[in-house]
Amino acid sequence: MKTLLRIEEAALFALAVFAYAGTGEPWWLFAVLLFAPDLSAIGYLAGPRVGAFFYNLFHHRALAVLLFALSVPMDSPVLRIAGIILFAHASLDRVLGYGLKYPDSFQNTHLGRIGRGADGRREQP
Repeated sequence: MKTLLRIEEAALFALAVFAYAGTGEPWWLFAVLLFAPDLSAIGYLAGPRVGAFFYNLFHHRALAVLLFALSVPMDSPVLRIAGIILFAHASLDRVLGYGLKYPDSFQNTHLGRIGRGADGRREQP
């Protein structure tokens, strides 16, 4: 099942790349902004509950879809790109096994635990 879900997420990432191609913006901008949502992890400096809130906010595709949808009537390239980037980033994270965070620990995600396991070995996402 994990493989099937990763294939689905890869397809969603490809959809976001296709959408970005239609913006006419430079590809270097896509590459630079693709990892910008990870800056939300700074919230973890205030603790795991606050960190999880901000991390999940900027890794939830509903926000990405909302920004993209608002960009249409507002004719806003900035909102359009932000929505596409958030969507692409969330999908890529899930391809790599990183999910939305539970408020108890960064390693506890909706896709399972990430990071070092109890036996000291890296767990596979």
